Amino acid sequence: MRVSDLRRFVAVVDAGVHVPRGAEALGTPLRSVHSSMDRLETEAGHPLFTRSPSGWTLTEAGVLLLDEARRRIADAPEAAEKPVVSAGGKARASKGKGRAPVVKGQPKPYKKRQGR
Repeated sequence: MRVSDLRRFVAVVDAGVHVPRGAEALGTPLRSVHSSMDRLETEAGHPLFTRSPSGWTLTEAGVLLLDEARRRIADAPEAAEKPVVSAGGKARASKGKGRAPVVKGQPKPYKKRQGR
C-alpha cells in the first residue's frame, strides 16, 4: 500500500467519511481520491466503506485499516522537498536559423544559381 493512498484514506475519514471534503482538505482532485479508495479496497480484499445514498460509513475492515494507516504514515519518512531553482540569466533574442555551412563544390545555400 502506498503512503499517499493511506494519507488520502485518513483525510477522508477525518473529514467525516466525506470524499469531497477530504479531497478539498488535501488539495487533490476528487477523481484521484476515489481511485485511491478503490485501489485500497482492492489491496485489502474487503470493502472499506458501506456506500449508501445518505452517505458513506466505515466497515470493520475500514476501522482496522485506519489504525494501520495512521501507524504507517507516522513511521514513513518525510518527502524530500523539491530544490528551489534560481531563475536563469538574461533572456536573449533568437537570431533565426543562421546559415548552413558552405560545402566546397556545392552551391551556396539559399541562393539561386545564376542562369545565363
